[in-house]
Amino acid sequence: MDARDGWAAISSAQELRDLMGPPMPRAAAKDRTRLLELDRTFLAASPFCLIATSDADGNCDVSPKGDPPGFTLVLDDATIAIPDRPGNRRADGLRNILANPHVGLIHLVPGRADTLRINGRARLLRDAPFFDRMVVDGHRPSVAILVEVEQVFLHCPKAFMRSALWDPERWDPGALPSTARMVTMVQEVTESLAELEAYYGPSYARRLYGSAGRDEA
Repeated sequence: MDARDGWAAISSAQELRDLMGPPMPRAAAKDRTRLLELDRTFLAASPFCLIATSDADGNCDVSPKGDPPGFTLVLDDATIAIPDRPGNRRADGLRNILANPHVGLIHLVPGRADTLRINGRARLLRDAPFFDRMVVDGHRPSVAILVEVEQVFLHCPKAFMRSALWDPERWDPGALPSTARMVTMVQEVTESLAELEAYYGPSYARRLYGSAGRDEA
């Protein structure tokens, strides 16, 4: 039992397997080491992915990446590249990659409950000929994440079905305060709420590929 009353911890892989049961044969055998034509099609349709990284001590980070569909370049059947765009310059995930190259990616296509998962080893590039293919709205990235694919597979749609993520009738953006107000709720800021509301207003979208490189959030 866990130290807290009523909490039963799982302490071994065998205990977990006994609890969950064996995977169905199709699920157990679905991972591959190279991209197929369907994977290329999926990446060409995807405008968004999540990149999971960890540092040398195992401290984890997950970072969203988004651009027009096809922003993840397929260089060959075992290599992809993802541009890094202007942001808050914390570079948490990028610094993790320098310490530990192992990464996990999930690519999404809006309206589809399937996802494409890619695990592999990453490194950072400051330039390469293919950077010219990553130009969006005049912005050529100064850094790209190169991923050597070690494992790729399609993930089942159940999580998206359970969450109804793509169902507009279930959306409730008003359940949270505005971005500006949330900032004031979690950290000390020098700007007034009105100034932050203006900062995150219509002009914010116009700075996605320009002066946003000097933004703080």
